[in-house]
Amino acid sequence: MSASQSIDLLIHGSAEVVTPLGQAALTGAGLGDVSVVPDGAVAVDDGRVLEVGRSADLQNKYAAHTTLDAQGGTVLPGLVDAHTHPVFMGTREAEFELRAAGKTYVEISAAGGGIASSLEGVRTSSEEALLGSLMERARRFLSLGTTTVEAKTGYGLTLEDELKGLRVIQRASAEQPVDFVATCLAAHAYPPEYADRREDFHTLIVEEIWPAVADQGIARYADVFTEEQAFDLDSSRRIMAGARDVGLELRMHVDQLTPLGGAQLAAELGARSADHLEHVSPEGIEALAGAGVVATLSPLVPLFLRESTEAPGRALVAGGVPVALSTDFNPGSCYCMSMFEVLTWASLRYGFSAGEALTAGTLNAAASLDLAHEIGSLEVGKRADVLITDLPNHSHLTYELGRNPVTAVVKGGQLVWRAQDPGA
Repeated sequence: MSASQSIDLLIHGSAEVVTPLGQAALTGAGLGDVSVVPDGAVAVDDGRVLEVGRSADLQNKYAAHTTLDAQGGTVLPGLVDAHTHPVFMGTREAEFELRAAGKTYVEISAAGGGIASSLEGVRTSSEEALLGSLMERARRFLSLGTTTVEAKTGYGLTLEDELKGLRVIQRASAEQPVDFVATCLAAHAYPPEYADRREDFHTLIVEEIWPAVADQGIARYADVFTEEQAFDLDSSRRIMAGARDVGLELRMHVDQLTPLGGAQLAAELGARSADHLEHVSPEGIEALAGAGVVATLSPLVPLFLRESTEAPGRALVAGGVPVALSTDFNPGSCYCMSMFEVLTWASLRYGFSAGEALTAGTLNAAASLDLAHEIGSLEVGKRADVLITDLPNHSHLTYELGRNPVTAVVKGGQLVWRAQDPGA
């Protein structure tokens, strides 16, 4: 039978096309339910997935303007990184050395390091300089198979500098293939000028920063670092309620360093995502499940901080909480941009299967951004964000550590990145 329908792109010749299915987060026993099409192919037209099926069937059915041969590798949805802090200047490797010598994250922060040490770089840098650094990071994200990235501010902590950071995210998203979803993290830490005027800083955020962000339409989400040495429960409640009142949706850093009860607050406020959760309580897990809040976990962070307590990934899944994964890429607590590393560590630390890790790093991460109807899986009508890897099967997603397996990246139906030496 001759080919009958003209299309833009056909990806064929894979060992497997592997994808979760659905337009909402998968939970519980369903987290690992992925579709596996042996010798699979993906037909793409007008930037969207037209069909997924066997290579021979789709090659007979379609005449493609462009074809990509997966050469026996595994084809996956583009990865979605649901929590990053990519707008910064300068790195903090000195803090890494201090932790290696036994100092803790809290001790370093109390001595003037941590988040506060990144303020000067953002405040003194021009918008163009920050944009240049983020564009370079975007190219790195793309080469590692990440096609959508949640991007937080939080290293400016003034009205002007938070807006500057959000403009950088907006411009970077428009000027290269990776989609950045902007979150204003004005409540990341207390800047030095407000160290003794905490209520005044809360007022600045609620009465000036949130309204300006909403009026300019420059971010969809607001965030807060809910922690004993940062914003306590009452402060977080006020700050997040203020964001919600002006139409911003909520994401929250909670229960990372202490069992403060931030998960329950995230559930109370109807946050889209509750992040970190290394110290979440059973009551917090129950609250998240009841409210349908996505738990966004960053398994590399305890490793990077030399902390022994991990998020209870398996207990969250068993409790019915939607679980997503992220790098938490930032200069202080996780200087890693690879979601493939995250998938492996989710398997090692949480006991996730390859299918569970893939779902958490694609469809569920997209759901945490309210984008599961558009991205996160290879299904008819969804945006064609597709990875070709050299992995022989999807179990290698979590089995192989320390190498980038991506050979090609398709974003919105366009080939946007290709490895110069596949398999290297």
